Amino acid sequence: MDLHVSVFLLFILFTAGHSLRCYECMGMTGSCAEQTVKTCPSGSSKCKSSTSLPPVGENSAMMKYKDCVVDCNSGSINTGNVRTSVVCCDTDLCNTQDTPDPRSISPNGKKCYYCEGKNCSNIMSCSGSEDRCITAAATGTSKDELRVTKGCISKSICDAQIGVSTAEVITCCEGNLCNGAQSVTQSFLFLCCSLLSCFLLF
Repeated sequence: MDLHVSVFLLFILFTAGHSLRCYECMGMTGSCAEQTVKTCPSGSSKCKSSTSLPPVGENSAMMKYKDCVVDCNSGSINTGNVRTSVVCCDTDLCNTQDTPDPRSISPNGKKCYYCEGKNCSNIMSCSGSEDRCITAAATGTSKDELRVTKGCISKSICDAQIGVSTAEVITCCEGNLCNGAQSVTQSFLFLCCSLLSCFLLF
């Protein structure tokens, strides 16, 4: 019995002394060349790597991000303006590779509505693992103001129930064009940026 207790205590001491290590960087020009090794704080269980194309245009620089995170799910999201792919892993320095350019992920045949200005009747083709349509809505500064964003998203990210502070409702659905085509009363760019921040920081 003493031997079992000793082995258990040694195991606890060993695991307590080992912290996950991940690469850390934030590249705003499409590159993460100057990444550093970071010892993750207590509670972090995964390494994350993401690539985002911000809502500036096709020629805008991609944003690369790597860090320790408490939890995350691999997948991608495309709202027509913001496109982000995320890869999560749980071993030391496993996030060494950059995630793929969201533009290089092949279409998968699924289609969802997305918003452009006040018009949410635009149709996009989903890519890769994006097998769900998303609708995110939030009340603006006035009660009559509604900010809505729609697009394609991976089931894994929907299942993770990733919260966006400005979004009051986030729903995902299956089936082509299942996220409706209603027009909105306010531009949704702010909400798209919030979704981007969610993927970068959580």
